[in-house]
Amino acid sequence: MERKIGVIGCGRVGMSYAFSLLHSGICDKLVLIDTDQRRVWAEAEDLRHGLSYLGRITEVWAGDYQDLHDANIVLITAGAAQKEGEDRMALLHRNADILTEIVGRIVQSGFRGIYLIATNPVDIMTRLCAELSGADPRRVIGSGTMLDTARLRFLLSTFFAVDPKNVHAYVLGEHGESEFVPFSQARIGTKEVLTICREDPSRFPISYLTQVEQRTVDAAGEIIAAKGATCYGIATALVKLTDAILSDEQSIFTLSCRLSGEYGIQDVYLGVPAIVTRSGIRETVTLTLREDELTKLKRSAAYLDSMYHRLAPSQV
Repeated sequence: MERKIGVIGCGRVGMSYAFSLLHSGICDKLVLIDTDQRRVWAEAEDLRHGLSYLGRITEVWAGDYQDLHDANIVLITAGAAQKEGEDRMALLHRNADILTEIVGRIVQSGFRGIYLIATNPVDIMTRLCAELSGADPRRVIGSGTMLDTARLRFLLSTFFAVDPKNVHAYVLGEHGESEFVPFSQARIGTKEVLTICREDPSRFPISYLTQVEQRTVDAAGEIIAAKGATCYGIATALVKLTDAILSDEQSIFTLSCRLSGEYGIQDVYLGVPAIVTRSGIRETVTLTLREDELTKLKRSAAYLDSMYHRLAPSQV
């Protein structure tokens, strides 16, 4: 089966994803689309010039929306970038207008594949994409708290001095200020993090977990303040997600997807563990949260729902 990916928005995130995708060798065709046609032509040329050094040759070109009709996946990263000191929600109306135009043109192309959304605020943009496209909600997936979860696992791996792949923990809720870490679900290997802290408090003070959670929330802002944008981490996460979808891995990621009664939440898109397949999201994985954790998740969902309904009728 030929594997074809479209990328809409060739800024830092889009091009970091495209570069990583070529080096992964997981797709046969990659089409880049951007309003700046001169820039996107140059990006495609730059990528093509390195193909002879890669193990697998991928066809890369600067195209248009009609090229998406037979794509397996379209990644949308287009939109205004988050600025230093700016909350992701400040991008809401600007990026809703941009997304509305993009999704309309994707639908017109006859696209029937999977939408991946990375444009911020990602949870609301994912919900908006689902509404505008009329696609099966299982085929509309936001990057959600994938990157936040990776940041959390990295920080915990440093604290406990273990490989990040042996840290099993999640960030849930909004990809933003109301996200949180349910430490009741966090484990090193099969052992609960809270138990490890209680057994050896001098070595692993439980108070440090609060710092880890706050550093996870603050990470994007700190990077943006220092270099202007985040791109490599999210691009790496998106390539891993793309591979999992194309390979039908049945893998679990913390994605922005629609809840249909799970945790008592209806129709809101936010970051929760979900199983992905070649067809999109197969199902969410419902965690047994403590009462305080469930309250935080519902509070995050209520906030996202209220922000979504601030969009103008023409945007919804």
